[in-house]
Amino acid sequence: MNDTARARRETDLVAYYDNEVQNRADRELPAPRVERRTAYLEQLKLEGLRSVLEIGCGPGRDAQAFAAAGFGYTGVDLAPESVSACRSLGLEAQVASVLELPFDSSSFDAGWTMSTLLHVADEDLDAALTEIVRVLRPGAPLAIGLWGDQDGGERLWEDSSGFGPARFFSIRTDDALRTALQRHGNLEQWETWQDGTSMHYQWAILRTP
Repeated sequence: MNDTARARRETDLVAYYDNEVQNRADRELPAPRVERRTAYLEQLKLEGLRSVLEIGCGPGRDAQAFAAAGFGYTGVDLAPESVSACRSLGLEAQVASVLELPFDSSSFDAGWTMSTLLHVADEDLDAALTEIVRVLRPGAPLAIGLWGDQDGGERLWEDSSGFGPARFFSIRTDDALRTALQRHGNLEQWETWQDGTSMHYQWAILRTP
């Protein structure tokens, strides 16, 4: 995908999520995700880790849990309104793309990205993962969550809520996602669960090289 198409896709995503920020802030996260976040927080404590980078922070729903647990938290998001929502909660956040993170190499002890790499085209996925791994310290645990299905494929989805333009999604099969992740580290955990739709949720913890 060329730079112009990528920029247009990101502009549409920003328009959608800027308009929907309050709706997302008010929406509870699914119980399976909260359960795994709790377990991940315990893992970070056991490993003596202190700082977490979240890619795709949204309005700060997961961020508040990391901060409340005592971790040094930093979030990034394409959507300025999401970053503003995080900052209003006293959280460190800034506007950035996963393809160009504004941090030095080896800056963070751990990473967290939920339902964000869905918006990265397949041809850009390796670049995105390389960039995330770059800013994490060697041996850092990176938690990744996505929706997948049996077919995979890139799609534009209209939303009946009217929050903004159609969003770009790259849905990946389990095999395709596992294969991609294993190019960037050791896949320590892998789980899936149904979310009540035709898709299922994919959960992974990747240990950086």
